[in-house]
Amino acid sequence: MKIAGLTGGIGSGKSTVARLFGELGVHWVDADDVAREVVEPGTPALERIAKHFGKHILTSEGALDRAQLRGIVFQQPEERAWLESLLHPIIRDELIRQLNPENYQLPYVLLVSPLLLETDQHELVDKIFVIDVPKDVQLERTMARDTNSREQVERIIAAQISREDRLARADEVIDNDRPLDDVTRQVRELHERLLVDFG
Repeated sequence: MKIAGLTGGIGSGKSTVARLFGELGVHWVDADDVAREVVEPGTPALERIAKHFGKHILTSEGALDRAQLRGIVFQQPEERAWLESLLHPIIRDELIRQLNPENYQLPYVLLVSPLLLETDQHELVDKIFVIDVPKDVQLERTMARDTNSREQVERIIAAQISREDRLARADEVIDNDRPLDDVTRQVRELHERLLVDFG
């Protein structure tokens, strides 16, 4: 069983492209989903976060207030470093558990991760697929989707690996600044090549 890593900057369309692979029968594990799972109420990670940042980082239901936490860590690099040192190893262990290939029919699975190249998650994969869009598209999509200001989105983009470095490390590039039909075609053609390469 091979693992293909699917990554891209914020607002690049990772979820859309993952769903297109899913329609072809490909199983995927989303690191964003795992990142949420490991800080659900009652988890040791959430207890440590609340102890470090204070109880105000929790909602009235006891869940993590992700928007408030994001506002803190993208303005205070030392707090982001603390959070990453706590969560990245936990997330990696859970990704490995969920990527266990025993139940999958196709010769490869997808690891979908915005931080594939910023963390050691890239060591888990056999190929790296980069979803590419221009920065202005990232800004427009993220501001339309989330309640983040332009400045906040620009800080998030700046904290991620640069577009140039991401493209330089790609085995395959999916251009998502195109109509959906064309993106679907790119995914289908890539999938067919992978069935041969990994089969």
